[in-house]
Amino acid sequence: MARTPEPPALRLLKGRGNGTDSGGRKVAEPPAFERKAPNPPTWLSKEAAAEWRRVVPDLDRMGLLKKIDRAMLSAYCETWATYVWASREVQLQGLLVEVVSVRKDGTESKRLQANPNVVIARSAGKELRAFATHFGLSPSAEGGLVKGDGEDGEENPFGGSSRAG
Repeated sequence: MARTPEPPALRLLKGRGNGTDSGGRKVAEPPAFERKAPNPPTWLSKEAAAEWRRVVPDLDRMGLLKKIDRAMLSAYCETWATYVWASREVQLQGLLVEVVSVRKDGTESKRLQANPNVVIARSAGKELRAFATHFGLSPSAEGGLVKGDGEDGEENPFGGSSRAG
């Protein structure tokens, strides 16, 4: 799978601080979009709207949002809502659910099968990881946003702290 390029703002945040990325390459100026958070759609589900209120202020404060990001943010928030719903269903129903089948002769047959909500939660989780990369919302993506300075005051060309953990 091809790697999705990071937006210039994220590349600069991960970079050396002089208009270059972590590899020292000059980062091209992004298009001159107005950096302002979009308004949430009125149709967002309750859980999606709560997620919007949780993430948008910080993304906006970092200058990562523009009004035309509304669709991508909406998709992220609704994917979160789907993940939450499916996860709750699995908690209520369990990993296995009983399925009742009626045979032609009218008798019933019962069997256990994997709860389909497990697949829904897993699929939404994969989508969330993809969105997290785009918006810097995962711990690893967040770590890339932090500019690390070396102990001697020189910036680390690899984008992280030069101190060994």
